[in-house]
Amino acid sequence: MINNHREGSSSPPAVHARDLGVVRGGKPVLKKLEFSVPRGTVTGLLGPSGCGKTTLMRAVVGAQARVTGRLEVLGERAGSAALRHRLGYVTQAPSVYLDLTTRQNLDYYAAVLGVPRAERADQVDAALTDVDLHSHADALAANLSGGQRSRVSLAVALLGAPELLVLDEPTVGLDPVLRRSLWDLFHRLAAERGATLLISSHVMDEADRCDRLMLMREGGILAEGTPGELRARTGTDSVEDAFLRLVGDAADDEGNDGDNDEGNGEGNGGNGARRRAADQAAGRDGSTAEVSR
Repeated sequence: MINNHREGSSSPPAVHARDLGVVRGGKPVLKKLEFSVPRGTVTGLLGPSGCGKTTLMRAVVGAQARVTGRLEVLGERAGSAALRHRLGYVTQAPSVYLDLTTRQNLDYYAAVLGVPRAERADQVDAALTDVDLHSHADALAANLSGGQRSRVSLAVALLGAPELLVLDEPTVGLDPVLRRSLWDLFHRLAAERGATLLISSHVMDEADRCDRLMLMREGGILAEGTPGELRARTGTDSVEDAFLRLVGDAADDEGNDGDNDEGNGEGNGGNGARRRAADQAAGRDGSTAEVSR
């Protein structure tokens, strides 16, 4: 299943959302999102803990309940049966059977995905090569490190040549050399197989490895564009600084709105909101930050 569409073609985007929302426990987690993910691109999803990244990814793959609005994936309604074999999804927690070897895990999932028996061995070998796990192919998953188990999950997602890969922090716990190798793989998948990748990350230096970025804050899309566009828009030298500038600007707008509502005329609310927002984004308020290491 190879998708040869590239950005700029006349085909619809890989993912298109309009007024997308999710409410959990009476609180909005995603707030009327509108965005598109072009086909054949590597799109990064960045933002602090709790901003809604994982919820958005779950909505895209059809695993999230109580989704409102419009969400189309590869031209189909998100979660439809027609998408089952066209998507690959990697969660933050590795999805492997600990009592099976790496190869047995892949062979099992290949069967579940409906890969013909005559093609399974070749597809399993190709996936092992892609994630550099041939040397651990016959090791029990229980004996693998956390990073190796994550790579097994990624290999599973590659089976069947999916058109869209949704990867929730796939490089967490990996050493820098392996992280660079996987990013090279992600771009090969897009360039050579026409796949579309939506990847979340908490490592800001990975942002520049993406073709496009979506920056999230408090359930909304703060900004989107190429890394260069976001730096130029904010007059900053790095994506991390661009993100912090955008967070601060958004906080200023909210603070100014609050000042106008109060009518106190002091103009201090915006500055306080900017400091609080920047502290939260940088992890200085005691929360877990995901914008830098």
